[in-house]
Amino acid sequence: MFAGAAGLGFAIARRLTAPPSGRVYSLTVRGIMRHEGHDAVVLDRNPSTVATGVYNLWLEGGGWVRLGPVVGEDAGTVTRLVESTEPADGLAVGQRASWSGIYYRDPADAGLHAENVVVETLVGPAPAWLIRPTANATNVWAIHIHGLASPRAGTLRGVKVAADAGFVSLVVTYRNDGEGPMAGSGRSTLGVTETDDVRAAVRFAIAHGARRIVLFGWSMGGAIALQVAADEEFKGVIDRLILDSPVLDWSATIAANCARVGLAPQVGVLARPWLQCGPLARLVGSRSAVPLRRFNWIARATMLSVPTLIFQGVDDTSSPPAVAYRLARLRSESVQLETFRANHTLGWNSDSGRWQRQALEWLGERTLQP
Repeated sequence: MFAGAAGLGFAIARRLTAPPSGRVYSLTVRGIMRHEGHDAVVLDRNPSTVATGVYNLWLEGGGWVRLGPVVGEDAGTVTRLVESTEPADGLAVGQRASWSGIYYRDPADAGLHAENVVVETLVGPAPAWLIRPTANATNVWAIHIHGLASPRAGTLRGVKVAADAGFVSLVVTYRNDGEGPMAGSGRSTLGVTETDDVRAAVRFAIAHGARRIVLFGWSMGGAIALQVAADEEFKGVIDRLILDSPVLDWSATIAANCARVGLAPQVGVLARPWLQCGPLARLVGSRSAVPLRRFNWIARATMLSVPTLIFQGVDDTSSPPAVAYRLARLRSESVQLETFRANHTLGWNSDSGRWQRQALEWLGERTLQP
């Protein structure tokens, strides 16, 4: 029994820290039709494909389809409006596709002009996009931090808000994310060493004129943002946080992800020794142990003093909404929580207008001093 439990914990820890892998193309295009003069695509019905909002289909073999609202459904299928396709003739019946909330493929696709820059980190150069606002520029920068196994393009949903606020944006990569430098076995340390790379990005911003910095963090990027904001080095510089579906407690997130794949949530505790104990972490393939308590912001709530806006999906199966609710109660003076009927990091997709409006209003209520 002990060997079985240890083996399961090992497997969970390996899965959590695995290097980025390719997309899973689990959907099939069942049909293409016309709806009120526009193309629409027919897909199998599931909780993702019926969700309110705007999303992307990434097509196997290349190309993507930007999807609008549901325009028809039955017991087995759902039909969604096609807003655009790249290439224009790339959509065909029978194609395999991957569902995604990553709405913009790159800065140009989001209508943003980006300069390719490099942030020097301890493990090598990390590519980044530097995006300057077209008008009303300030000396405030926004640093955008993506989540585990997600590309930096996913953060472009928040970059548009920063641009509208007049902020310079730095969209970063970090070690072992598939775009940043490779370190060790290529495995994630769940934010422990990745935080060092974001610290380097903050120093880059300061060296290039940033007087105040807002951190936008998505999922594990939120966990990283919280670590950076707690650094004494950046006190008075990190002015506020905007976090979408943040990992506020890795233990709770691990339990939720166990439940999501059909395991009892309690089995997540079996992974903890494999993550927290140095020798066991090295057997998993990680270069660093993960001090889970350092990432528990319920236990560390009194240390969170930077004004923080959290966007949280109430249907999130990865970052438990209950943890965000609890943190907002514990730190009501500094944490504002806004909820969406959405799954993990999909609040923007479910209602992009409200997400952007609330972020801009919140930023406007806390005018930065020069």
